[in-house]
Amino acid sequence: MTYVDGFVLPVPKRNLDAYRSIARKAGKVWKEHGALEFRECAGDDLETEMTVPFARTVGLKRGETVVFSWIVFKSRAHRDRVNAAVMKDPRMEKMMDAKSMPFDVKRMVYGGFKVIVDV
Repeated sequence: MTYVDGFVLPVPKRNLDAYRSIARKAGKVWKEHGALEFRECAGDDLETEMTVPFARTVGLKRGETVVFSWIVFKSRAHRDRVNAAVMKDPRMEKMMDAKSMPFDVKRMVYGGFKVIVDV
């Protein structure tokens, strides 16, 4: 089964275009180094009543939206190799500066996941 890195983060709506630009560049780097998929999704239907909403998870503030992202790999070992190569890629250096990010990196939620169902 494949392995997935997942991210949930708040992005000010006014910064969504800047975020999209960085994500496109980063996605190309991840794919060049072997990631199978790279997806970035902006919140659209975030008002939930029966579950804990993503908005609460990241402490969404007025004027922000939630971005839900994932990267798919062949396995955890493959993820580790790809991520190590990505982090060494000089194209990522500018994109990884926390001060210039178009969102609050301290409120980003991240984790690695084993896929248990793939239909």
